[in-house]
Amino acid sequence: MLRVLVTGGTGYIGSHTCLQLIAAGMTPVLLDNFCNSKPSVMDRIEQLSGQRPTLYRGDIRDADLLDRIFAEQPIDAVIHFAGLKAVGESMQKPLEYYENNVSGTLVLLQAMRRANVKNFLFSSSATVYGDPQQVPITEDSPTLQATNPYGQSKLTVELMVKDFARSAPDWSLTLLRYFNPVGAHPSGLMGEDPQGIPNNLMPYIAQVAVGRREHLSVFGGDYPTPDGTGVRDYIHVLDLADGHVAALRTKCHQPGVHIYNLGTGQGYSVLDMVAAFSRACGRALPYVITERRAGDIAQCWADPTKASQELGWQASRSLDDMTADTWRWQSQNPNGYPGE
Repeated sequence: MLRVLVTGGTGYIGSHTCLQLIAAGMTPVLLDNFCNSKPSVMDRIEQLSGQRPTLYRGDIRDADLLDRIFAEQPIDAVIHFAGLKAVGESMQKPLEYYENNVSGTLVLLQAMRRANVKNFLFSSSATVYGDPQQVPITEDSPTLQATNPYGQSKLTVELMVKDFARSAPDWSLTLLRYFNPVGAHPSGLMGEDPQGIPNNLMPYIAQVAVGRREHLSVFGGDYPTPDGTGVRDYIHVLDLADGHVAALRTKCHQPGVHIYNLGTGQGYSVLDMVAAFSRACGRALPYVITERRAGDIAQCWADPTKASQELGWQASRSLDDMTADTWRWQSQNPNGYPGE
């Protein structure tokens, strides 16, 4: 079966994808610099899967390290998660986002070319659609201008991959665009553990629920949406991981550029998420409506029909699954994974 290098493999999505790769009979090899994860996640992966994947500690911008990995491991394909991912932070640190997300991917693709590894699956983002002209969004919706440097860095990588594909017609290059991964492993042993102040909604809600934070700040209550708060396509992290496995299984060794939205096809507002989490934890959660956050848009959710038809994949876990699993993880691990 396939041996897959997973960059950012100990992060939130990477670690859950690692579990699903193992369950599918594939062999993940992980690369991570632990800028937003902890080494102890490896213990949980082993506890849940019975396997402890090979781990390389380092940065995707380190060409020598990448060459060593490809020399030591017979890698068949790469799933590329490693990257900075906070919209608000990207507005403050655009150069860091371009260096890590764009330059890092360039170094990785060059290393793959040297090693003759021709199957690349990029974890992109629905932010490449910018402020969409209509929802739900399909894969052929315009991707002309993202609304923040994070999204623009993902779009730049997509353009680079498409340009590269013209010169490398024997490569399989898959771009997966998705929205807001939430939830956790149903065991409560693995979940999202952002380092520092969370940038995503769900871990922030969860930290309010366990008392680590006083209240939730809702950025913007005056959007043209049913309740005035932003609407997004939230997807359970295990559904998302399964989507990556399905894309790898169906598109590996299939030349060309393959683009898919991974989503539920259902938009939820911030207040919908607060209400669902309140149901999961059994109490109302305090929140304050604040100013809109720079770089945010009113609404964004996907049409996942193409992924269903071509990959045989669709999201199966409900909003209540997402919130119940998150609460189980957060309540059993109020400080996240152990260690530093």
